[in-house]
Amino acid sequence: MYNIQMVDLKRQYEKIKPEIDAAIQNVLNTTAFIGGPDVKAFGDELAQYLGVKHVIPCANGTDALQIGLMALGLKPGDEVITTSFTYMATVEVVALLRLQPVFVDVDADTFTMNLEAVRKAITPKTKAIIPVHLYGQSANMEPLLALAKEHNIPVIEDNAQAIGGSYTFSDGKTVKNGTMATMATTSFFPSKNLGCYGDGGAMFTNDDALAEKLRMIANHGQKVRYYHEMVGCNSRLDSIQAAILRIKLKHLDEYCSARRAVADYYDNAFKDNPNITTPYRAPYSYHVFHQYTLKIKNVNRDELQKMMADKKIPTMLYYPVPCHKQNMMKEFGGADYHLPVTDMLQDCVISLPIHTEFTTDELSYIATNFNEAINQLAK
Repeated sequence: MYNIQMVDLKRQYEKIKPEIDAAIQNVLNTTAFIGGPDVKAFGDELAQYLGVKHVIPCANGTDALQIGLMALGLKPGDEVITTSFTYMATVEVVALLRLQPVFVDVDADTFTMNLEAVRKAITPKTKAIIPVHLYGQSANMEPLLALAKEHNIPVIEDNAQAIGGSYTFSDGKTVKNGTMATMATTSFFPSKNLGCYGDGGAMFTNDDALAEKLRMIANHGQKVRYYHEMVGCNSRLDSIQAAILRIKLKHLDEYCSARRAVADYYDNAFKDNPNITTPYRAPYSYHVFHQYTLKIKNVNRDELQKMMADKKIPTMLYYPVPCHKQNMMKEFGGADYHLPVTDMLQDCVISLPIHTEFTTDELSYIATNFNEAINQLAK
């Protein structure tokens, strides 16, 4: 029996073990555990990889979003437009800062922010827009950025799931996700395409003044030690995680290609099954498949998951309860929203294992059993 994981971090580590172990040992030898040279080097190397002027590492992806919103100087009650079909962290920080989340629906094919929904949601109180590059696919940024510019609204790309991916503009120019908007944020949670061995995150921007503000907020609001110019927080990427990320950054393109190869295999295996819709790949997006998320029909999803579990094949639901339906959103009017595409996706999506270490035999086992279970349940 295969030992199938949603993400197999152990096998990935084993492939790069000598590099990782040496990087960690170097930090232990230097004892530069906080703010050491690896943190700066990682920020510089990631900035070069992305083609962005500034990368500001921090403690995690949620902090990155919070610090980004704080740096914009928003006031309680200001509206922030985002999607409900995402992980709660995107919305949680909006609520934490007593801003007003405004939920818009997503596109049924890409699962990312619907432009027309954003257009209708803009009011004089709209002070930020947060598109989410979901499951590894970029939101359609070109028209969104044009709309935001028209209304002078800053945009924060939530790039926690799509680092390594890219976006192609109508003029043929291709840029990395996380480099297009006012700023972007990401997470280095271990299961991410670029993940560390603990928590970690970062913010990206091409704006010099904004970058300085982000750095200050992440460091207790200080630029010079013990002189605190603004309210900040304590959010640091530690040196061991930075050292690990420096190694894994060298392999990021390889990891993204491996994930795309798994997605290609699945796509081919499921293409003739009428009850499965494989992930759509938008022509403007280089999809890097943080998740491989299908839409299914004519099937009881709970029974499907049980059948797969009986075969020792894990599956996941990202996300079974959209943000606007979560209890914590009641005070922000979450129950008042009608988001039909989000509601539809909540009921029909399911994600299969995807990572960088699969063998063809393992993929065949997953795909064969998934097809058989779908066909059996759809009868």
